[in-house]
Amino acid sequence: MTPLPLTLAISEYDHVRDLVSGRVKPEGIALTSLVLSIEEIFFRFVRYREWDVSEMAMGKYVAMRSQGDNSICALPVFPSRVFRQSSVFVRTDSPLRRLEDLRGKRVGVPEWAQTAAIYTRGFLQHQLGIPLSEIRWVQAGVNEAGRGEKVALKLPPGVEIERPEDKSLDEMLLAGEIDAAMSAHPPQAFGEGDPRVRRLVEDFLPLEEAYGRQTGIFPIMHCIAVKSSVLEAHPWVAMNLLAAFEQAKQRSVARAFEATASRFPIPWTFEHARRARALFGDADYWPYGVAANRITLEAFLRYAHEQGVCHRLLAPEELFPLEIVSSFKV
Repeated sequence: MTPLPLTLAISEYDHVRDLVSGRVKPEGIALTSLVLSIEEIFFRFVRYREWDVSEMAMGKYVAMRSQGDNSICALPVFPSRVFRQSSVFVRTDSPLRRLEDLRGKRVGVPEWAQTAAIYTRGFLQHQLGIPLSEIRWVQAGVNEAGRGEKVALKLPPGVEIERPEDKSLDEMLLAGEIDAAMSAHPPQAFGEGDPRVRRLVEDFLPLEEAYGRQTGIFPIMHCIAVKSSVLEAHPWVAMNLLAAFEQAKQRSVARAFEATASRFPIPWTFEHARRARALFGDADYWPYGVAANRITLEAFLRYAHEQGVCHRLLAPEELFPLEIVSSFKV
């Protein structure tokens, strides 16, 4: 059989490196890989569908799916997973010290449907008991004015969002016009080391670790999406791609645990990896597939529906090809 030519766009991760480089080859597929920035990938794929397989934000994907847009279908491959209690930024002179202090404050978000913000708001609502209506929300680009939502929203009762068109969150935070910025991408001032901005929770690791232990949630930021037209014509592509992503990830994890040589320019990488494995209590602490991620997927879908990102409550099985949901195991 002549290999099926497909193009993949993905950001740079060690756990996809062997797939992108061609060391791992998906069966029956001639894969051309484009390594681009996350922002460029999302923009070009959502708007123009320039390639067959793409990294995709979970927030945007589940919103589209809930509104009946089935033009793309996700694989349960999750290249980016990040706890988000650390993703709230305030001025250094702010009296706010805990996430609980956000009640009643003006909080900026780059997009209401941003995946990171969905998880953080879910934590505020479910772990801290703060109704989202008790926060005054402001939506703007993190570092550039004029950013808008990319999906239609059904905001819950009592939630209102102010949308200034001529200011960024970075500008408003420095000027004291918002009390905090909630964003996966830090404000420019923080990224440049400006002493006027800090994380709201500076010692965030204990909080995020406790959240992971107590809830079983390991937040999923991105998935891998495939054009539905490709899967309709070649249903076997889903399983073969998933198997290749899994093989590339396992090779990366083996590198992370290697103590003989430093495969990453990070001291004690193997010890960090050991602690992560101990935290999640599983040999495969970065799992793909549906069953191993059910707790996280169900929590995220619940948050997204409650917050008006999903127009109806989805089940995890509605996100992925039937062939993978019903049979895939590694």
